[in-house]
Amino acid sequence: MSDSIILALIVFLILCLIVTVVAAIVYSGLFTEVNIKTGSPPIKNVTIAYKLHKGPYKDCGAAFTETVSIGPKLNTIRVSYDDSTEVPDDQCRYIVGSILSEGGEQPDEELQKLYEKFGFKVLSLPEVTLAVTTTFPSTTPLSHWLASYKVYPELHNYIMERQLHAWPFIEINIGDLTHYMAPLSSQSGFHHTGFVVPELITQTAAKTPVTEESSDQDRGTDIAGAMTHSDVSSTMSGQVQSENTETSPAPSLPHRDQGDGDEQGQAEEHTEPIDDTEHRDRGSSESVGSGSSFEELDLVEEMVEELERELGREEEGLTVEEGAKEAP
Repeated sequence: MSDSIILALIVFLILCLIVTVVAAIVYSGLFTEVNIKTGSPPIKNVTIAYKLHKGPYKDCGAAFTETVSIGPKLNTIRVSYDDSTEVPDDQCRYIVGSILSEGGEQPDEELQKLYEKFGFKVLSLPEVTLAVTTTFPSTTPLSHWLASYKVYPELHNYIMERQLHAWPFIEINIGDLTHYMAPLSSQSGFHHTGFVVPELITQTAAKTPVTEESSDQDRGTDIAGAMTHSDVSSTMSGQVQSENTETSPAPSLPHRDQGDGDEQGQAEEHTEPIDDTEHRDRGSSESVGSGSSFEELDLVEEMVEELERELGREEEGLTVEEGAKEAP
């Protein structure tokens, strides 16, 4: 073969390689638009087998390989507890595992025992009705690398712009799609701590003794990283609002329909306004002052009456004496 033919073949192979790499990158989600919304998450309450890891999120590939090797047909899940933009990479905490069951289903006992044999632990995650969600292709290993640069920045911007309290970040791999979700804390009866594994709660409780209230706040700050600061601030604002409600007068309470006079009187008895300490002191001093003034008036009146009685007795005595002198 001539040199020109060999050179042409080399150029052709290079072009094919370039086209293949570009096609793989595009197929992995390079031009996929990230559409973020707030709504129902892709899963209900689930039971998972997991392992806790600490280190850079980019090194989670081995953890996924381990959990998939045990249950290759199960959907995988990752829960990230720390914000990598504020917490050092080697301090980031996350769990990786597989979903054993969802909803009211019971996990396979043999499969659960198999996971526990390899050091996995079992945990039930609570059901979430409202979360920040999005999806991204999971077609190649390159997809997860692209998602770290495309999905998470968009999620952070969406949450910060709308001032939402969403944490932690959860990935669920279902087929050729990865579902990303961050549960919202605005729903009633929901607690972020339901997604925190017992190991982290135990570690934080050991670091933070003393009162329950302080330990709860420190636990939320330690586990959640940046996102829990918003949760703590919302809790503190709720406490301030409750204090203001307790110290505010009765008219600030919600209005209700008024019934007859008896019911209104009972309501007034139960809704006595709470005055300031200064007003109470002033009122008490005024009442004491008014009481003392009344007592003084009573004493003066009594003294006047006694004087009048004495004067009357003296006049009667003089009259008797004059009568005795005039008598023959």
